[in-house]
Amino acid sequence: MAKQLALTLLAVAVVAAAATTSTTAAAATKLTLHNLCPYPVWPLVTPNTGFPSISDNTVRLDGGGRGLVSFTFPDSFWAGRVVARTGCAAAGGVARCETGNAPPATVVQLVVHSPEGGQDLAAYSVSLVDGFNVPAVVSPQAIVGGGQCPALGCAADLNAGCPRSQRVVGAGGAVVACRGTAGYFKARCPLTRTTGSDVEPVPQHCLAPGELKVVFCQPSMVAAGAGAAVPELIRTVVANI
Repeated sequence: MAKQLALTLLAVAVVAAAATTSTTAAAATKLTLHNLCPYPVWPLVTPNTGFPSISDNTVRLDGGGRGLVSFTFPDSFWAGRVVARTGCAAAGGVARCETGNAPPATVVQLVVHSPEGGQDLAAYSVSLVDGFNVPAVVSPQAIVGGGQCPALGCAADLNAGCPRSQRVVGAGGAVVACRGTAGYFKARCPLTRTTGSDVEPVPQHCLAPGELKVVFCQPSMVAAGAGAAVPELIRTVVANI
């Protein structure tokens, strides 16, 4: 009888351990960066103060969809940002870039495993407060907890129509970044944040996504100009599971 009880308890322990392992695996969240631009980018993934690094920031993502990389977020609360640097060259072990190491630059802001309200909440946005250099769209994938999980960001090339006085011109003579104004950015990319108090005009409350995917120069990029805001809104997909 005692032997049978011991075997039963062992079986229960094994099942419980398997369930715990499965839950932990399901809770793991990754960051995926995919470069569809016709030029390479060097992503700079920077944690907010007090959070661990998840990338050594040495990765080059080739253009045309060939550049793809994933990083694993910590299992606990984490916050940070992603910038796509362009025109980089290594000098003394340090990447010197035409854009991305300093403003103006497109900034993807990310929060995962937030304990707000006792839930595994993810929050994300694309900020043009510091200007623009590369189109970027962030979208949750493999959403476990449901909620409202819209794709946010800017697929338009805002360098193309940047006011002359706001342009940053690279070594080859092309416009590589735009300082812009909040009005210029918001009119063309309404699903971005353009001031410190700005928010997107769509609800966001995304629970336990398995992946946050950032795409640079997604295929549905629209030309910057009048009416660009309309297709940008149409492309927004809200996962309300």
